Amino acid sequence: MSFAVVTLKKGEGRMLKSGGAWIFDNEIESVMGEFENGDIVLVHDFDGYPMGRGFINRHSKIRVRMLTRNIDQEIDEAFLEQRLRDAWEYRKKTVDTSSCRIVFGEADFLPGLVIDKFSDVLVFQALALGIDRYKERLIDMLRKILLEDGIRIRGVYERSDAKEREKEGLQKVKGFLGEEFDTNVEIVENGVRYIVDVKDGQKTGFFLDQKYNRLAVQRLCKGAKVLDCFTHTGSFALNAGVAGAESVLGVDASDLAVRQAQENAELNGLSDRVKFISRDVFELLPELEKQGEKYDVVILDPPAFTKSRSSIKNAVKGYREINLRGMKLVKDGGFLATCSCSHFMDYELFTKTIAQAARNVHVRLRQVEFRTQAPDHPILWAADESYYLKFYIFQVCRDR
Repeated sequence: MSFAVVTLKKGEGRMLKSGGAWIFDNEIESVMGEFENGDIVLVHDFDGYPMGRGFINRHSKIRVRMLTRNIDQEIDEAFLEQRLRDAWEYRKKTVDTSSCRIVFGEADFLPGLVIDKFSDVLVFQALALGIDRYKERLIDMLRKILLEDGIRIRGVYERSDAKEREKEGLQKVKGFLGEEFDTNVEIVENGVRYIVDVKDGQKTGFFLDQKYNRLAVQRLCKGAKVLDCFTHTGSFALNAGVAGAESVLGVDASDLAVRQAQENAELNGLSDRVKFISRDVFELLPELEKQGEKYDVVILDPPAFTKSRSSIKNAVKGYREINLRGMKLVKDGGFLATCSCSHFMDYELFTKTIAQAARNVHVRLRQVEFRTQAPDHPILWAADESYYLKFYIFQVCRDR
């Protein structure tokens, strides 16, 4: 079988050469040979030096997504199965696998593929055309691999409904892959029970990346008065409750998320101490300040305020505003947990923004710890998009 050959322009492919997985349209000198979008192509440097193999897609600015640096490696079922095995073996060594992300795209050398496991259910997401073609085979392989460890998968739900699909010339898709099942799935994480809505919940239904950050917050919450902003389905709030917080208020703008959070509180027997309200956080925080409210622990877990470089300025304003407001609500000696899940808001910029907020409200921050996403969302160096979650815990000190 002959493959089309992609040749890079002289001086291009810097991301690829430093360990990344993407080749952009403007880095390519020529494509020789016939191909269809989604096909495997060979990649050469400008001087003919072999760089590896990947999927090509003319609809996408990310023209080629690399699968292997080995130019002779066949991209067949054995290759894909080994990639899945490697991903699963890595999770078994690094995280609690009862619920975890099994495949994290480029960071697992399977570009555009995300697979989450919630107890005995898989949620599948294909964000690139090349990997989308292998959908059924990948699921069959993963079922087989998990069964070898005694894990029988009850059902698979597809959540290929992200905007990124449109950039690949693909339609958004969601629905059952195989037999239908109850899409409200109960999981246990850090001793907290949740009902995960894999059909209509955000992204794949639940944010597994904060698993160990939620655990880190538990230590601060015994006997505490806690405010959890952008609570989604209540995860940080419930971790605070399970840890023995005296009272917890969780806030989210989504009525559906708040309803699900309330159900999760009932599931854990915490409804008396963990309450939720549906409000805009930016409006609520100044109101709480006016009322003279103070908290032992304030948690800020906002959605990504920026998904592109062009909107970073506005994002910085948003992060500065909520951190400033959050700091004002923390008692002297209390704690602030704050994070950003946008990879465009990099570590330096996020750190600088928090420092500005602290100066503006005349507090001093003592860093307790800095964390990133859980290890089942591995950060692949040189693949910048894989490093997105920055998470700080600070003690907020006044008049010292």
